[in-house]
Amino acid sequence: MPRLHLGDWVSDAVDFLTKHGKPVFDAISDVVGGVVHGLSHLLSAPPSLALAALIAMACWWLRGLAAGVLTMAGLILIDSLGQWDAAMQTLALVLVASAAALLVGVPLGVLSARTAAFSAVARPVLDLMQTMPAFVYLIPAISFFGLGEVPGVIATMIFAIPPGVRLTELGIRQVDRETVEAAEAFGTPPGRVLTRVQLPLALPTIMTGVNQVIMLSLSMVVVAGMVGAAGLGANVFGAITQYNLSAGAESGLAVVVLAIILDRMTGALGTRLAPAARRSADRAARGGVANVLRYRPRPVLALSGVVVFAVLATTLGVVGTGGGAKGKPITIGYIPWDEDIAVTQLWKSELEKKGYQVTLRQVDAGPLFAGLGQGDIDLFFDAWLPATHADYYNKYKDEIEDVGVWYDKASMQIAVPKTDPANSIADLKGQSGRFKGRIVGIEPGAGEMKIVKNKVQPAYGLGDYKVVESSTAAMLAELNRSMQSKQPIAVTLWKPHWAYTKFPIKPLADPQNAFGAAEKIHTLGRQGFAKDFPQLDGWLKRFTMDDAQLFPLEDLVMNKYKNKEAQGVAEWEKQNPAIVKKLTG
Repeated sequence: MPRLHLGDWVSDAVDFLTKHGKPVFDAISDVVGGVVHGLSHLLSAPPSLALAALIAMACWWLRGLAAGVLTMAGLILIDSLGQWDAAMQTLALVLVASAAALLVGVPLGVLSARTAAFSAVARPVLDLMQTMPAFVYLIPAISFFGLGEVPGVIATMIFAIPPGVRLTELGIRQVDRETVEAAEAFGTPPGRVLTRVQLPLALPTIMTGVNQVIMLSLSMVVVAGMVGAAGLGANVFGAITQYNLSAGAESGLAVVVLAIILDRMTGALGTRLAPAARRSADRAARGGVANVLRYRPRPVLALSGVVVFAVLATTLGVVGTGGGAKGKPITIGYIPWDEDIAVTQLWKSELEKKGYQVTLRQVDAGPLFAGLGQGDIDLFFDAWLPATHADYYNKYKDEIEDVGVWYDKASMQIAVPKTDPANSIADLKGQSGRFKGRIVGIEPGAGEMKIVKNKVQPAYGLGDYKVVESSTAAMLAELNRSMQSKQPIAVTLWKPHWAYTKFPIKPLADPQNAFGAAEKIHTLGRQGFAKDFPQLDGWLKRFTMDDAQLFPLEDLVMNKYKNKEAQGVAEWEKQNPAIVKKLTG
């Protein structure tokens, strides 16, 4: 059978739309980005306890006193975990994406219920949308809208539309046909039959769809953290890529609490809006403690309380913000490689001292270079050239400025335990059984992975090894486990990396130079970086580090002060005042 080049067709279509639809995509990006940022600032401005009380009061009115108290406790837990700002950013993304998905999904569901032909066409399309892996939606979204919240919202909206369509259609179709016929017999126009009969009776099912849209939006927003969308998703993604169990547990628990609150509130809203369901819930209430726990204030009292708390929260927020952050904004992108995290955190600290407003975005290498090329990211400190990141750099080099080299002894290796008899990559040939037939790798998009597969394996005849695609964090976790159990292991690694000081491992010699010559780590800026940041460009052109300076910084940031990078940077700065003075001197 001839190969069907569907992927190439899709890629060509995306390239065509990206090139010719830029004005439209820019307009959408401005609108969506403005709404998301505005809502995020509105949610983050008030003191956390004031906004938590506001949300708890709304939940009290919807579900009862017990639900309000538990909601308040859950929000206090999020705040105590240090996840409040991230949770509010996530909530803003969810609300915007869910509203957009419902604005599209509910009308399409009504149309499907009233037009059999449209329903027949829509059904396979919805099946495709629901079964398509969520990650796939992010790829064209990056091409169209760059990095950040906007592609996350758009991809989330598309992913969450199907349940809104399906459950709206189901709810309308389940309305008793005799009731509809009775309305029509009295001469009621079709539009009024829909709005006065079908939609009210279908409301419980439609609200279930609303609930599902919100839940899917929340799950997808977390995935969208991979493309630079701020919030809990970015925290979860960072924890995964850095094998940071404590950070993952905290941000993951915050996601769970937020999901439960949204689920209970939307479910209760459906009950409050549907007359039959509301009467059934009222009859279920009993006296005594149950009646107290289910007590809900009357709408007038609830609305008054919400208004008072909203005014209070807004007032306190305006007073507390002090006019917002000042300084020239700059966005620094970084990949989850230890030297990049350490150096990025160092420069973030120094730039903030100079009055810059620094935003960090952690993404994978491919999206990061795309962000540089599209101007969504201003600066990147960890481009390995001429080999590791060559594919990405060559693709976007016309839209990127090479600011300079800050480390010139970078190299890639395959590493094994020091006690292993292998001293060269050639010694691995015929020994796959000892290493379980694998070389444990890192992220699939990393340049080193391509070099190992395309150059190292053929050069040394290692076809019987499988290069396992995982992540830097997973590779380090497997390395740690093998060191503790004293089992042979071969991993893709590089220098500079603190793993060589933490674990008893050694790099294998590369006599055929399959990895290439020693690489240099470049600082890259977007097009126009030097013009927009002339002083910073000058500082960075003079910036260099050697092993004696870099390795201690990596160890402090990644190990001693894990999850507290700023403290690690602060301690290193105290230990190296002369170096710090030269950075911006």
